[in-house]
Amino acid sequence: MNIATKKFLIVVVFSIVILTAGVIYFAFSSYNRYRVLQPLEYSHKAHVESAGMKCTDCHFYVDKMASASIPSLEVCQTCHNDEPVSTSPEEVKLLSYVKEGKEIPWRQVYEVPDHVYFSHRRHVIDGELDCSECHGNMAELTKSVSYQAIPMTMKNCLDCHKQRKVTTDCLACHR
Repeated sequence: MNIATKKFLIVVVFSIVILTAGVIYFAFSSYNRYRVLQPLEYSHKAHVESAGMKCTDCHFYVDKMASASIPSLEVCQTCHNDEPVSTSPEEVKLLSYVKEGKEIPWRQVYEVPDHVYFSHRRHVIDGELDCSECHGNMAELTKSVSYQAIPMTMKNCLDCHKQRKVTTDCLACHR
C-alpha cells in the first residue's frame, strides 16, 4: 500500500469516527434536552395504590386555574411529618426537606411558550379531559416525571383539537 492510499484511509477512518461521534452527541443531547432531573424519585404509583390519592390531592389548582401547580412542601407534609410511612430511601430525603422546612426544588417538565395561553381548568373541567390524555398513565409511574409523556407541540395540540372538534382558531390559544 503506498503512502497516498494510507493517508486516504486515515482520513476516511478519522472522518467516520468524527461523524459517528457527532451523530451520537446530537442524538443524546437532543434527547436529554427534554429530560429533567428531579430532586426526589417520586412514585405516583405508590401514592395512587397505597394511599388512594388522586391527581387533585397534590395538584390543587388543576380544576380551578390555568396552572395545575407543582406540589409544595406543605402538601407533602400532610402525610409525611416526622416518621417515614414507607421503607423508601426517597422518603428519607423528603423528610430532610420537611425537617429543614425547605421547599423541594421540583423542576417543571411541562412548559408552554409565553405566547401560548393554556388552561388546565378549561381542558379538565370544560373539555372533560382525563390527566392521562396529556400526561400518560401517571398511576403506573414509579419514578419522578422527567420528560413529557406527550410533547407539548403545536401539532399535538392541533391534532387533539381537530379530533375533538374544538376550535383551532389561533386567537383561542395564542396571545
